[in-house]
Amino acid sequence: MAFPKIGNLAPAFTLTNQNGEKVSLKDFRGKNHLVLYFYPKALTPGCTTQACSIRDSAEAFKKRGTVVLGVSPDGVGKLQRFIEKQGLNFDLLSDEEHKIAQKYGCWGLKKFMGREYLGLIRTTFIIDRSGRLRHVIDKVKTKTHHTDVLNWIDENLD
Repeated sequence: MAFPKIGNLAPAFTLTNQNGEKVSLKDFRGKNHLVLYFYPKALTPGCTTQACSIRDSAEAFKKRGTVVLGVSPDGVGKLQRFIEKQGLNFDLLSDEEHKIAQKYGCWGLKKFMGREYLGLIRTTFIIDRSGRLRHVIDKVKTKTHHTDVLNWIDENLD
């Protein structure tokens, strides 16, 4: 599966957040840059590290006019528990049928402990205010994800 092409409009989506509200890509067009990051599973160590560093960088993202949304195959209830347990200050979106992950090319074959299976591949997409895909981070490091994203935004977006 391939990622969407840089420079093209990002694939449209409408997903449900942790509060049961619909969130769409079009909600941000013309207003904010968008960091759409896909993570495998809420309440796991790597995903918690990644989410908490974004939480702790909320002011830096806000200062850059950037909204962060996390997407996983978890149900709405689990996303709500993740937010409550970690005090997260951004929306998490449920993609239980992984249709959006497939559109973005980050649902595919994974390997763990010698076993192969289909799953969500940790990937981040940076979308500009016009809705165009500007950057893909496909080798995400959970500990430095927030600074990697902020640095890219500083160097490439207004």
